Amino acid sequence: MNQRWRQIALWLLPIGMVLLLSWQIFGGSQVNQGPKSNTSTSAPRNTAVSRMSYGRFLDYVEAGRVTSVDIYEGGRNAVVEAIDPDLDNRVQKIRVDLPGLTPELINKLKEEGISFDMHPARTAPPGLGILGNLLLPLILIGGLILLARRSNSMPGGPGQAMQFGKTKARFAMEADTGVKFDDVAGVTEAKQDLEEVVTFLKQPERFTSVGAQIPKGVLLVGPPGTGKTLLAKAISGEAGVPFFSLSGSEFVEMFVGVGASRVRDLFKRAKENSPCLIFIDEIDAVGRQRGAGIGGGNDEREQTLNQLLTEMDGFEGNSGIIIIAATNRPDVLDSALMRPGRFDRQVMVDAPDIKGRLSILKVHSRNKKLSENLSLENIARRTPGFTGADLANLLNEAAILTARRRKESITLTEIDDAVDRIIAGMEGQPLTDGKSKRLIAYHEVGHALIGTLIKDHDPVQKVTVIPRGQAKGLTWFSPDDDQMLVSRAQLKARIMGALGGRAAEDVVFGREEVTTGAGGDIQQVASMARQMVTKFGMSDLGPVALEGDSQEVFLGRDLMTRTDISDAISRQIDEKVREMVKHCYTETVSIVQKNRPAMDKLVEILIEKETIDGEEFSEILSDFTSIPKKERTIHTLIN
Repeated sequence: MNQRWRQIALWLLPIGMVLLLSWQIFGGSQVNQGPKSNTSTSAPRNTAVSRMSYGRFLDYVEAGRVTSVDIYEGGRNAVVEAIDPDLDNRVQKIRVDLPGLTPELINKLKEEGISFDMHPARTAPPGLGILGNLLLPLILIGGLILLARRSNSMPGGPGQAMQFGKTKARFAMEADTGVKFDDVAGVTEAKQDLEEVVTFLKQPERFTSVGAQIPKGVLLVGPPGTGKTLLAKAISGEAGVPFFSLSGSEFVEMFVGVGASRVRDLFKRAKENSPCLIFIDEIDAVGRQRGAGIGGGNDEREQTLNQLLTEMDGFEGNSGIIIIAATNRPDVLDSALMRPGRFDRQVMVDAPDIKGRLSILKVHSRNKKLSENLSLENIARRTPGFTGADLANLLNEAAILTARRRKESITLTEIDDAVDRIIAGMEGQPLTDGKSKRLIAYHEVGHALIGTLIKDHDPVQKVTVIPRGQAKGLTWFSPDDDQMLVSRAQLKARIMGALGGRAAEDVVFGREEVTTGAGGDIQQVASMARQMVTKFGMSDLGPVALEGDSQEVFLGRDLMTRTDISDAISRQIDEKVREMVKHCYTETVSIVQKNRPAMDKLVEILIEKETIDGEEFSEILSDFTSIPKKERTIHTLIN
């Protein structure tokens, strides 16, 4: 309500100022009324039936035709009673504009014996005059105060110039996030470490009695969507102590010294409420390595980081304060920030395994209506590499599809469609029969054929020629288990499976008719083959790591980094990669040529049905050739 009245006052302020200014200009403190009545002491202006010039008025005075004169406004105008010869010598009231009250005019009237009267201007009461003079300044001052208070309530307003150095952390005496440790699944090891932190805060004597010290900081490291922020919410919900939460970017401002001032203010408030928790999300925004800037290291961000290092483990210390930070770029953090005494623990929050995915699905399916025939374990096996956020999005997309199709519960069909949509994109319009559809069918069957006939390749789950996203057709492979390690034979099988589409085009349509559809496959092949040579030591060059981790370039640190590989070794790497890919492609073409009848049959069925699942594909292929038995192995994705 106060805000509404303030807005109304701001709207009325300019109107009132205009009205008051007009009154001051045209009215003034003196109320000049002019002639008002028909008597000799107050005759209004509008009673004069005609006007007369000053010269003619003097002629009338000399001729003795003027009987009386009422002078107003200090001699600027007058109302005279004169005998008008044009109206049968009747007395007529005439208005005259005078040049001013001059002694000559007064003497002239006295000489002629004309009765005249002076009417002074009526003045307003003294109090009203003072109020009129003060009202406009008071309104202006009040308007400025309202505008200033409104600016203070706006983020970044001019009234907050003195608030830049204050921390923007959200504070809760007992944070009610609605998330407990029971609501976090799939990260059992991380939960154990963080549950211990909560115990530190609730029962410190249990650890200090044996000489243990409370950790000062915990760094949560992991890819996006694995639940780092969710774990922080669970800690705040379980700890029952004051909780500060903010993002690393909230320390940094365009003004010098603001970030360091905010760090000081944050820890000052934290010490006043200790024991407490501070959660800093995306700490890499402020904690990047110092001295990595191109133009020097003395910038605002580094001053903020220096202050943060001092507050976390300086002379004063931060007893009773535990800092929890989250990042998905630990490689860019400053080494001083990572050392024990600041972040004593680094907790990996990685993508969950099949058991973790199953527990995550159980949490997110609590409010979902699932079909009785739908198994969460099958969904967990269907989604290797999915994070907690991916699984939550998967069930939500499946629920949306269920509502769109007017079904009462989520079935496996909606789950499969949701997985396809998340991984590959929206489903497009089916292709019409023609050369393009047949070529795409041969391309996808080539992938599936190689993946099925090679023992070390992951089994085929589905082949389709229905476009999704940028792809005109897709072949899905699903590993039997969560991937932990990858053998050389498995990497070679994946290279051959990726080359199966191009090999099928080459065999069926000829080298001149191959298309750009294999562009993405060839990029994957080049990446896998190069890692085998340079990173995993799976070539004749020996078990030597010839390249570092394929991480993002950190400007300033990696821009001028020189390589230790000579030009001769670089040429050998290129030769080995090309030789490995060429050998795999030759074997792939040979397998496609030997199984051409089976491929033609599968293509005809795929064009007709548009989608074939893995079991049906294997059954049809088994009528033409023997399929090697796929053994369960423990393997992992390449980094």
